Parts: sequence; structure tokens; C-alpha cells
Amino acid sequence: GIARLGARCLSAVRAYDSAIEQLETLDVAQSKFDDILNSPSLDEACEKIKRLAKSKELDSSLILLIYRSWAAAKESTSMRREVKDIMYHIYMTTKRSLKSIAPPEIKLLKYLLNITDPEERFSALATAFSPGDNHDNKDSNALYTTPKELHKWIKTMLDAYHLNKEETDVMEARRMGDPVVIQRLLILKETIEEEYMRLLSEKEDQEAKE
Repeated sequence: GIARLGARCLSAVRAYDSAIEQLETLDVAQSKFDDILNSPSLDEACEKIKRLAKSKELDSSLILLIYRSWAAAKESTSMRREVKDIMYHIYMTTKRSLKSIAPPEIKLLKYLLNITDPEERFSALATAFSPGDNHDNKDSNALYTTPKELHKWIKTMLDAYHLNKEETDVMEARRMGDPVVIQRLLILKETIEEEYMRLLSEKEDQEAKE
């Protein structure tokens, strides 16, 4: 099966990036990934990915894990060609599936990246994390998420960019290849880490002490 071939890649990615976000989320993602790698054939593995996408279970943690597994396989000098081919097909199937599900976070990021004024962009980011009571469902730009979830999608986008600069998963290659867009993504990532995730972590630590 694929599992034997994919095992090295899985261990490589665990060493490459031992934690994504929350351990619980990572465990679920790895469980799904293990199931994919345990498939009797590559076709079945790809079908599992498509089914996960269809049932909205192809989440950001799993996508990030698959992307980083392919990155580890791609960079490895010791991994067999057969394993690399398997990981490449799994990666490409995930890419195509991601396009089909169009997560709201991707739409939100496209919206944020198109805002040229930094202050306006950060204001829109704050709104996305705190819709409040006046949430108007009719507003086409009213996309809401959590800092951790958006942070994972930003990392996924940056991974996609670094994996293959000629094509990307979530927007046109020309747009993603624009250094300004990459810079905005990096700033958004840092802002979320500093302004939201760090404060949230400190708040949770404080509550745990009380």
C-alpha cells in the first residue's frame, strides 16, 4: 500500500514542522492523512481527498500538512522517486480539491489583499474577527473567521507560493507572484500573530491561573 511508501515522508514532515497550531487539530489532520496514506492504491487515496473536500472535511490543518509533506518530499535527497511521485499526486489532488471548495477564508484574504491602504486593511481584518451584533448577511464582503483559522490559511498560501512560484492554489499566478501581495500576506501573518494570537494566548494563560 501507499502507507509504507508514505511513512518516510510523514516522518519527514513531522521533523520539518512538529506542530501546526493546536495539538488536537494536528492529531485530527494526521489521522486523516494516515488514512489517505493507508489506501490500497493511489487512485483510492486521491478519491479519499475528493470525498473529504465534498464533505467539507478538507480543512486548513490537513491541507497544510499535505503541502508540507510534499515540500519535505520535494526537498529530500534520500527519498525514493516512487514516494515523491505519490506525494506529488496527493498534493495535486489536494490543490484541485481546494479550488472546488473555495473556503471563505480564501475569499476574505483576496478581499484583504486588494485593499491598498494599510489602515483600512487592518480595520477590515479587525472586523473579520469581530462581526458584532450588526452582522449584515447581505454584505458580500461580510466574511468572518477566527485569527487562528485565517493564520493557517495564510501559511497555506505562502507554502503554495514557495512550493511552486509558477502556479498557486488560491489566486492567479501573476497576482501571487507580485512581491507586494507576498509582502501584504507576511504583514497580515505577523499582525495576526502579534495582535491577536499572542493576546489570546496571554488571556488563556491568565484565565488558567485564576
